Amino acid sequence: MPSAQSQAVPAPSSSSQQLALAAGLIVVMVWGANFSVQKALFELLPPAAFLFARYLLMPLCAALLLLHANRWRWLRLPRRDALQLAWLGILAHTLHVSMVTFGIHWSTAFSSALIMACAPVFTLLILHVSGHERLTRGQVAGVALACAGVLVFLSDKLLGRQWAATGGDLMMLFSGSLFSYYTVMTKPLIQRHGGVAVMAYATLAGSPLLVLLGLPTAWSAPWGDMGAWHWFLLLWAALVSAFLGWLVWGWVNERRGVARTAPLQYLMPLVAGVVAWLATGERFTAVKIGGAIVTLAGVALAQFSTRANDPVREAPAQVD
Repeated sequence: MPSAQSQAVPAPSSSSQQLALAAGLIVVMVWGANFSVQKALFELLPPAAFLFARYLLMPLCAALLLLHANRWRWLRLPRRDALQLAWLGILAHTLHVSMVTFGIHWSTAFSSALIMACAPVFTLLILHVSGHERLTRGQVAGVALACAGVLVFLSDKLLGRQWAATGGDLMMLFSGSLFSYYTVMTKPLIQRHGGVAVMAYATLAGSPLLVLLGLPTAWSAPWGDMGAWHWFLLLWAALVSAFLGWLVWGWVNERRGVARTAPLQYLMPLVAGVVAWLATGERFTAVKIGGAIVTLAGVALAQFSTRANDPVREAPAQVD
């Protein structure tokens, strides 16, 4: 006889599954296009000024969302959890997002998207080092393959001594490890307090330093030269891609399950490459395409050579 709990939580309908799949594909396309959106925005607005504006908007949205979710009362967390989220918010927003932003500015849209797709590999390594997971042979092979693919992908920049672009890619690799650490450490907090509370507290904690550091650049930024198109790009990158994208992606994971949703993230570099090619004229050599294929194959092998309930499979796609 089915339990009361199983009766109270019906399985998602077929139409709901289809809607969630469509929403997931839309989010991936928005995230993939966002690399070119930011590149276009940075032609006029310095990255530090963009971060300043973004982190004036996002904390307000996060606070309003948390208030709305709790009937317009502020959700107070235990002091220990609030302090932990403050530290994680600094890692995820102050450090990770700022490094990703400057990495996109110095590198290319396609390179940035590919590097960010490596997040599950970092999550796997962090879980292994912390003693939570033992590496399988498939995982070891996947990590090695992904590393080899990244080296092949970056080889033309290294040989051509394109130090700014190479530095941007390496910065994004390091920022990927920060995001993966955030992913691992926030999982128990999300289970206790919910995703909205964790996102709101982390955003509020990580914003002040970015606003303070970006103030001098923002003060002298050419805001008066920004037309309606530039303001649209700014609001799109800050609110639609970053804020709304995370909310929809969480709903898609809830409906479809993380293991079924995770493969959608491998479409992000493809979308980023196509949009960059159409919008900015970015070109791709055979070495770059080959390195990208090897990298994504390695990430997929590392992520899915796991048990069904492995935290690596539950790692969300990395977004800036």
